[in-house]
Amino acid sequence: MEITSNDSSRGEWRKSSRSSGNGQCVEVAALEDAVAVRDSKLPAGARLTVGARQWDAFLQDVKAGRHDMS
Repeated sequence: MEITSNDSSRGEWRKSSRSSGNGQCVEVAALEDAVAVRDSKLPAGARLTVGARQWDAFLQDVKAGRHDMS
């Protein structure tokens, strides 16, 4: 699903509190029934939108270590 600038303006973009400040970050914005994700270095660039349930499942997988790159 693609979002328009009007859609993404409804959400408040934020970075992780664990962001290291090296420019290698993504930002997320909660929308009505989805979460938008963008590159923090290119805020006007492409955005990915994920359904709220899919985002929650992704976060649970991350917390469980299923996406560790080691």
